[in-house]
Formats: sequence, C-alpha cells, structure tokens
Amino acid sequence: MEDGSSARAPKSDQGRQPSDYAGAIYGSLLAASVVAGTSPGHEPAPVGQLIVLLLATGVVFWLAHVYAAMVGERSAELLSLSKYRASARREWPIVQAAVPPAAAAGVGALLGLSDAGAAWLALAVAVGSQLAWALYVAAKAGATRWGMAVSGLVYLVLGLLIVALKALLSH
Repeated sequence: MEDGSSARAPKSDQGRQPSDYAGAIYGSLLAASVVAGTSPGHEPAPVGQLIVLLLATGVVFWLAHVYAAMVGERSAELLSLSKYRASARREWPIVQAAVPPAAAAGVGALLGLSDAGAAWLALAVAVGSQLAWALYVAAKAGATRWGMAVSGLVYLVLGLLIVALKALLSH
C-alpha cells in the first residue's frame, strides 16, 4: 500500500529522472558571464585561456550544484553513490552548456579572428544558446506563442545585460 507521498512514474519512465533544462539555461548564462568577465580593461583573454576557463567554470559549478543538491536533500543516504550519480547526471547540462561557446571561441581562432573577435563569437553563441533553450523549454511545456515570446524576451534581456557588461568592461 502506498502512503500517497510520492507519485509513481509510468513503468517506462521508472529509474529515469524527468528532463530538467534549468541547468542548460543556467549553464548558458554562466558561460556568457565567464566570457564577459574575461575582458577586464582593454585586452581580451587569449582564446586558449578563454576555452579552459569556460570548461573549467562549467565543471566547478556542476560539482557545486551536485554537492548542493545532495546536502540540500538532507537525506540519510547522503553518502549514497547512486544518489551522487543521479544528481551528477541531472546537473550535467551545466557543463554541456559551456561546450558550444568554447567551441565557438576555438573555431573563431581557427578562422583567424582576434582574441576579442573569438570572445565576441563565444558570447553570441552563449546568449543564443540561452535563448534557444528558453524557447525550447517553453514550447515543450506547451506555452502559447505569447508565453514563448515572454520567455524568450526574459532570457534575451538577461543575455543582453551580459553583452552590455562585456561592452562596458572592454572599453
């Protein structure tokens, strides 16, 4: 007999976590922030340093989110390896979100862009990813066109605030 405190997943979904795209959206915003923060003063960070910083920041924040989720649950199974694995999988989109901007910076360098040009390309990809994830999630949730527009606008404004910050730090 069930106590009613937890709903059972359909048989096909048992053992799988529901999709959670918050990490992808958060990770994209984090990546944009990293790119913006690498241009203190007038000189941008070298592309290689930017790539390492993007990926390392994604991994560190992923680890922090996994740890915070585990501590936040205050579970008697705090040391359960299976719970850590589940949390790590759930939070992995934070790391994944750092990959496209890092790749964009690398491609920009291969195409002959300056460090600043590659950083701007990485920032555009990070903001574009953030907007795309927001629209995808809204559509998947069944939002109306108006709801999707509002969701996209909110995340676009957040991304543009990061762009403005980078522009101010670059001058």
